[in-house]
Amino acid sequence: MTSIIKIENLSKTYASGFQALRNINLEIREGEIIALLGPNGAGKTTLISIVCGIVNPSGGRVTIGGYDIVKDYRAARTMIGLVPQELATDAFETVTATFAFSRGVFGKKADPAHLEATLKALSLYDKKDSKIITLSGGMKRRVMIGKALSHEPRILFLDEPTAGVDVELRKDMWNVVRKLKESGVTIILTTHYIDEAEEMADRIGVINKGELILVEDKDVLMQKLGEKRLILHLTKPVTDLPAGLSAYRLELQNQGKSLVYTYDANQSESADIAHLLDAIAAAGIQFKDLETRQNSLEEIFVNLVKK
Repeated sequence: MTSIIKIENLSKTYASGFQALRNINLEIREGEIIALLGPNGAGKTTLISIVCGIVNPSGGRVTIGGYDIVKDYRAARTMIGLVPQELATDAFETVTATFAFSRGVFGKKADPAHLEATLKALSLYDKKDSKIITLSGGMKRRVMIGKALSHEPRILFLDEPTAGVDVELRKDMWNVVRKLKESGVTIILTTHYIDEAEEMADRIGVINKGELILVEDKDVLMQKLGEKRLILHLTKPVTDLPAGLSAYRLELQNQGKSLVYTYDANQSESADIAHLLDAIAAAGIQFKDLETRQNSLEEIFVNLVKK
């Protein structure tokens, strides 16, 4: 897959001496959704701001569609749409006027067909003549996306797009993002909602203390780093584990009603499950049901940041 954004040895140190980014290297593929995760102050917004031309880098290079963001900033910026965390619109303008003005800023001629398609895609068509001040928070978020899409960019940055939005509207926003991807738009998403990244992203990048500590396909990441657990629901509670089971990583939970075995699904250890079940039976422990669970992306993320 072709890379549409290339970030090479990117760093940023502010006048105060604070180093927000340290030698970031990342290639973003055309047409993908990549989620950037990290705690507050990790550098996510600084990274986006540099790529979008809002903040100057201290070192390194960024190209967008082959255009250098410093030398060819006009061509590079035209390819980008940005939805910032803050709701930055004229509260007394209509939705249609907001979209039209943003398109004009990029030197694009009026295109009623594109305007109508954008309004309908964002479920804003019936609000096209409404002033921004009259809209709900969720609708205002959609207006911000429409504003960013008004000049038909190939890349869309979404910086915490569902912050402060209720669960139902978050799911609606996810559907909007899926449709954008289907239309060929490359999407870079920063979020504090782990489930949002798990639901939407093709790849996950984890930023911590200004460093990009991991970038991986979501499914591969969860397969590599996601421990699995075999949970046995016991017929009768057990207070202590028999000595014959000490060789296994077993833990009693749920007041002795559940026996949990943690293992790496990619290692040969997973083949020991049959031996484990035989050992449990030999120890006289009976179970009525069993299930397997894999670490969620949230658990993987917390473990990565701790390390």
